[in-house]
Amino acid sequence: MSPDALLPIHGARIAHLIESDGPGGAERVVAQLAGELQRGGCPAVAILPAGGEGWLAGELRAAGVAVEHLPLEHPASPWLVRELAVTLRRHCVSLVHSHDFTMAFCGAWAARRARMPHVITMHGGRYYAARIRRRLALRAAVALSRSLVAVSEPLATHLSRDLWIRRARIVTIPNGARFAPAARSTLRAELGLTDDSPLIVAVGNLYPVKGHTYLLEALGRLAPTHPRLQLAIAGRGDLAQVLQSQARDLNVEGRVHFLGLRQDIANILAAADVFALPSLSEGLPVALLEAMFASRPIVASAVGDVPAALASGAAGRLVPPGDAAALAGAIRGLLTNPFEARALGQTAQARATAEYGIGRMVQRYVEVYQRLLANGARRGASL
Repeated sequence: MSPDALLPIHGARIAHLIESDGPGGAERVVAQLAGELQRGGCPAVAILPAGGEGWLAGELRAAGVAVEHLPLEHPASPWLVRELAVTLRRHCVSLVHSHDFTMAFCGAWAARRARMPHVITMHGGRYYAARIRRRLALRAAVALSRSLVAVSEPLATHLSRDLWIRRARIVTIPNGARFAPAARSTLRAELGLTDDSPLIVAVGNLYPVKGHTYLLEALGRLAPTHPRLQLAIAGRGDLAQVLQSQARDLNVEGRVHFLGLRQDIANILAAADVFALPSLSEGLPVALLEAMFASRPIVASAVGDVPAALASGAAGRLVPPGDAAALAGAIRGLLTNPFEARALGQTAQARATAEYGIGRMVQRYVEVYQRLLANGARRGASL
């Protein structure tokens, strides 16, 4: 993003706090947002968990963002809040931006201690909602903060209900992505696949909420009528062995390729005949946006803001979450109708370009930052 676009907050130092250092969707948003701010003349610092995977730290350092690590074994401890506040002051931070539950709570108290404006972004999962203590903790963090951001309208509605706060207090900023589609892919050669082997691609860590078990079941349903159909899943996680066992039980083990953690997402997407997003819960997943930018035919669960991103089905097939039969049917429809599949991919790409570019997301955050920094300046002048 050009410096001119960030003129309203040029020179402001934004701290990004997040509880994970892995390659998830929220982490990728933080990497892109902080990197764009850094390039636009707003020096950024990120505070990450000590002993993490190091993926996010590497992405941030490559963009010139300063990185600090703090242990998060006891996130509610007064010590952590104190250390966070010390770190924020040492970096002369102008505004604190916390991402997801743990850092929302710790960051709110640390920002209050350091007398800095604080904004929270919630990225998707409602794991905070299962326990009343977590709801109360997050509600307290919101009360200490100047703004609460949700990445989708459904998530904003849930936050309003879960935390007993007015919907008007929540700003919705959809995720964006910077993505350059690959002209060609090396994935088929890597996997030893010929051009006449249709390939489904999924991108997402191997956690229950991502719904990969339903995608494997859908593959099992499709196998008898599509004997050359293959599935490649990019991601890593706790369910790797469980999913491999399921593939054996379904007799599709030779058709499923677990790619692990990959950096070459554009290369992987370019090989796909169909991109599948079988998630049970989402906000607005970055992997979906990247598939849209790559002009892939998409089959996705109708969760979070996925239906909005796919224009209620005009830019991709939508299915109920956890419904393997519907998932298989939608994939079959795209495989047997390449003209429709190509048209859906082109519509998805046009929609991503118009609505979900990284610049649009950053500008929306800049507007939030500008408002909070201006309010802070006025408040300081009145003291």
